[in-house]
Amino acid sequence: MAQANALETDRKPEEPWMEHSVAQVTHLEGEILDLAVAIDRAVHRMLVLIARFEALRGWELAGFASCAHWLAARAGMDLGAAREKVRTALALTRLPKTSAALASGVITYSIARALTRVAQPGDEEELLRRAEGRTTSEVEHLVRGWRLASAEDEAKREEVRHELRCFSVIPDLDGMYRVHGRLTPEQGAMLMRAIEYMGDLLFREGTPGAPYETPKEVEGLEATLGRSKHQTEAAAARRRADALTLLAERAMSGDGVSDSGASAERYQVLLHVDLEALTERANEGPVGSSGRSSGRSSGRSPVLRSMLADNVRVSQETSRRRCCDASVVPVIEDPKSREILNMGQRIRTVSPALRRALESRDQGCRFPGCGKRYTEAHHIHHWADGGETSLENCVLLCRHHHRLVHEGRWKMQRGADAKFFFVDPRGCVHGEGAWKIRRRPREQRPEGPTSTGSDPACTGPPLERQCSEPARG
Repeated sequence: MAQANALETDRKPEEPWMEHSVAQVTHLEGEILDLAVAIDRAVHRMLVLIARFEALRGWELAGFASCAHWLAARAGMDLGAAREKVRTALALTRLPKTSAALASGVITYSIARALTRVAQPGDEEELLRRAEGRTTSEVEHLVRGWRLASAEDEAKREEVRHELRCFSVIPDLDGMYRVHGRLTPEQGAMLMRAIEYMGDLLFREGTPGAPYETPKEVEGLEATLGRSKHQTEAAAARRRADALTLLAERAMSGDGVSDSGASAERYQVLLHVDLEALTERANEGPVGSSGRSSGRSSGRSPVLRSMLADNVRVSQETSRRRCCDASVVPVIEDPKSREILNMGQRIRTVSPALRRALESRDQGCRFPGCGKRYTEAHHIHHWADGGETSLENCVLLCRHHHRLVHEGRWKMQRGADAKFFFVDPRGCVHGEGAWKIRRRPREQRPEGPTSTGSDPACTGPPLERQCSEPARG
């Protein structure tokens, strides 16, 4: 009896939630979810009214600069949230199916807001189908990789994104420097990985009294919150600034990054791309297809993967360029679950021995008039299309001209005399070596483009003629 009482005394009290019945918990769950649906329906009603208010320009009567400013002031919203409300409201006026799904509670406001960033009247049904059963973060990922109908449209957007890149370092009034810029996905990913690498070196060699410690006036607060003073966001920001400086110093000195303490393997820029997306046929048809129709009214096929490790999509042609001279790890996945079934060994598409042979032969970029020393190996016939990785099928190009051949839609050919020829989008041929502009007499020139679609000032067969304008390179 005493032993039984001891067991009763040693039994731990049940958690508070366990005292309630399963029926009560289920009832509370239903109430919460019903209320969430009711809130989304009310938000839809508000968006409809906002669209009408914007159409009537009612905010002008109150003296505000825009509907978003009026909504932020009168409804107590953050200006950024108010702008999103107005943008979503206006987008729903041309997306009736998405609007109906939000009104009926099929999708949440967060999902509707994400879909309206890219949805068009012709493809909103397809987007709604793909968003079915997904979380908000998964829909955001879907939207981020969504592209319009053709690879040509994607190439145009890639060109705009490339033209928008900028970077500036401006001295401030207090003697410090401000850094501003916008980078393309591959430039940004490369810079992030390099700074992470250098920052990890600095963190590992950090000692007490290092410049990343938290100021003494906030040490008490950090201790109260239970956070290490070496792990604050301010400390990480200072470390990144020093990492950028260290990166510049290494680049200026030509010193390799080989310090112990951090593995460079951890900071490589990873590009996840389906093999089919690397083929030339896939890049000629609709995005995500291989020239085959999906059978749907929208004319789409499942989007082929072509993205960086941060889920930032890059064009398929950009992936072809990056895979010309990179390390490749073949992976076999389940087509439905994306589960890895087998993974091969990492191989270099261009071996160090072949790289040395290319440098000995080409001695810089082979584009006419360029000759830059910092180059990338380019496959004339891409290895994904069956081309060999050999001295005859590879050539060194600088990054600008390598991008020109891929994203810029230039073509490259190898002549019988082992010289390379570059064909621009007009059809004009730019040959390497000493060459001169060759013109025909005016009376022999045709009035318009030739039957081959090339520039009328170009003469002769494709690999024999010279362009009437010097190659830009």
